[in-house]
Amino acid sequence: MTRAAHVCALATVLTFGLSLPVAAASEGEFDGECVMGLALGKEIKTDCSVSTVYGGKTYCFGNETAKQLFLKKPEEFLLQAQIFYSSKPQ
Repeated sequence: MTRAAHVCALATVLTFGLSLPVAAASEGEFDGECVMGLALGKEIKTDCSVSTVYGGKTYCFGNETAKQLFLKKPEEFLLQAQIFYSSKPQ
């Protein structure tokens, strides 16, 4: 899928509240792990069916509750997630 197709699909999701197909959504940051899980020091793999775009990047969540919590303080949770994620053995 081209970048333009991704942008179009995302615009549709944001406008109509539809889910992205797993193949298109699985390219989130942190290798598709739940951002809130990482922020809490846990590794939770997702299929990115629950996601949001923040700062031009796609972030995935294990569920809608995690997404809504993230949206209240995205910068804080992203910092915590990045610290934990970067400390994991590669």
